[in-house]
Amino acid sequence: MELLRLGAGETFTGEGILAVTKALLQCGVGYVGGYQGAPISHLMDVLSDASHILEELGVHFEASANEAAAAAMLSASMHYPIRGAATWKSTVGTNVAADALANLASGGVTGGALIIVGEDYGEGSSIMQERSHAFAMKSQIWLLDPRPDAPSIVKAVEDGFALSEASNTPVMLELRIRACHVHGSFVAKDNVRSAFSLEEARDAPRRDTGRIVLPPASFEHEQEKVRERWPAAVEFIRANRLNETFDGDLSECGIILQGGMYNGVVTALRHLGLANIFGDSRIPLYVMNVTYPLIEDEIVAFCDGKKSVLMVEEGQPAYLEQAVNAILRDNAVTTPLHGKDVLPAAGEYTGAAMMDGLRGFLEQTKSVAGLLAPAPAAALSRAAAGQLADAMPARPPGFCTGCPERPIFSALTLAQQDVGERYVAADIGCHLFSIMPPFNIGASTMGYGLGAASASGLNVGAGRRTISIMGDGGFWHNGLTSGIGNAVFNKSDDVILIVDNFYSAATGGQDLLSSRARPANRSTHHPIADAVRGVGVKWVRVVDPTYDVARMRDVLKDALTTGEPGPKVVIAASECMLNRQRREKPVMRKAMAEGRRVVKQVFGVDEDVCTGDHACMRISGCPSLTLKDTGDPLRDDPVATVDRSCVACGHCGEVAQAAILCPSFYRADTIHNANLWDRFRASVRASLIGYLQRRRASARALEVPASRAGTP
Repeated sequence: MELLRLGAGETFTGEGILAVTKALLQCGVGYVGGYQGAPISHLMDVLSDASHILEELGVHFEASANEAAAAAMLSASMHYPIRGAATWKSTVGTNVAADALANLASGGVTGGALIIVGEDYGEGSSIMQERSHAFAMKSQIWLLDPRPDAPSIVKAVEDGFALSEASNTPVMLELRIRACHVHGSFVAKDNVRSAFSLEEARDAPRRDTGRIVLPPASFEHEQEKVRERWPAAVEFIRANRLNETFDGDLSECGIILQGGMYNGVVTALRHLGLANIFGDSRIPLYVMNVTYPLIEDEIVAFCDGKKSVLMVEEGQPAYLEQAVNAILRDNAVTTPLHGKDVLPAAGEYTGAAMMDGLRGFLEQTKSVAGLLAPAPAAALSRAAAGQLADAMPARPPGFCTGCPERPIFSALTLAQQDVGERYVAADIGCHLFSIMPPFNIGASTMGYGLGAASASGLNVGAGRRTISIMGDGGFWHNGLTSGIGNAVFNKSDDVILIVDNFYSAATGGQDLLSSRARPANRSTHHPIADAVRGVGVKWVRVVDPTYDVARMRDVLKDALTTGEPGPKVVIAASECMLNRQRREKPVMRKAMAEGRRVVKQVFGVDEDVCTGDHACMRISGCPSLTLKDTGDPLRDDPVATVDRSCVACGHCGEVAQAAILCPSFYRADTIHNANLWDRFRASVRASLIGYLQRRRASARALEVPASRAGTP
């Protein structure tokens, strides 16, 4: 965090997200809000950790309840010359914030308003494959897509605020997954306090009805966008050279690319022998650090006189390719434009995809084709890659070792065995892993906190009740109103299962209203059960901890069969195991180093007792539960075993008991820095076990099988 204090002329070296935070402080931001989610979760964490530095500069920061709340904060920049920023994850967050953003873009802003979006697209994504570009065009929010290096990202933050102020329009800055975590250096500037403070704004209320979306002002907003704001944005982008042109000696062809694609394009050109290790390309490049609006005269000047140009645009639809094509034809430029004809129509432009696409394009230019380097000999062929994929076992996503959500779905599996299979609506979060083996539970996921709402279409009266699931993060995000409140209002008779693991766990373990921690600058310890009852739910059950599989199973069966009308809500509570381990492990390591007594527990399977039917795995699926060959020639099937990753959550033993599987599970306690009483008990146990083992061995040696009696 101390890197954020660096002053003018000092060199900042760090990760992309930390660079974004430093850039915000250098730009004199007045307030920041946002909602966590990959790939910008780290930005929320950094802002929270740097709260003391923000306070010194008078910057107000809020971890917003959802993306809509974060976007609505930007209204502070409508009437006042205050720079504000909001941040969230990609299209899913923008969808939630859509109403506030549309109103903000319609009325326009006075101070700079910057929306930092983590563009979660491609093979590392956890969401549906969509891009933010469409929303920027829909509401006419200018879209920045900078080259993925620290100086360019910092400059994009600075340019974003300035562009917003010059055109009275909010600006969206998208950062791809890898850009968020790129490391680099830039020359820092001094941090700046907001020129117009939030206190001044609060104490001197302003209102301009012309910026409020209400007829007739709303009709004028659309005209203002086209007549004034768009030309102002184009002029600012052109005058300040926000887009970049890199000349090359092979000028017969050229490449137009999104700024975020720059590293991939230059790397591919280097492997093709057309760029050096410093990024100097022999092919001319026009880099769109601003992908909306487009600057027509720059595009025309770049393409004019070339034999062919390639548009590198990742994802669908091909907004940029279509727009550039239209610009060229409208300006009578006959240069052929290539794009999705040589590059993949959809999907992330990985190194292999970029190499193949650029080679296919450049081979069409005779003066360049002969200069292309052969494909790297070490590159893995597609046939070999296919063979490798066939040989490698599938690794579907699943719950962490010891996850408290696993016993919930073990219990639900057992409950459905008794009351029959039910329709289950899943939700965004770790609990979505229930749709994978071994549980195979869940038929839909419609959005964060929308589990209960997505099952409401089947709210057709008493009978075979449906089950819907949401996490505590989704519950506080919007599930309380759209799920629970909606179910109460519409007299749903179905079951809603709320998974309470004390954090917004899937996004990195941030605190919530119901968290059990007590952060200094947040209000927590507000039980979900109280909120549920507060909107009218009568039937509420809390199961804490979730590892009590038998109780969880019985509560779920009761919810599915009770005669009480109205929605039935089951709250399954246990702390996220990852966060618990992060909290407990340092304490245990410190205690052991200081010579204090520490007990570590693990579970195991007695291979002499295990029957090898593996039912425990089918109902548990814990990564620490695996197979082991006994070495006994009379036992063909491998037995269950617990590996060293076990965190002693006890789920395997609980599920074995609840499912009446087998008594083969045991718990072992490893004591570090044992005291005299521990050593005495261990000595007595070892002596007794040794005595019993020797007696058993002696008895076996004296036994003579009947089939061998009388033989020499």
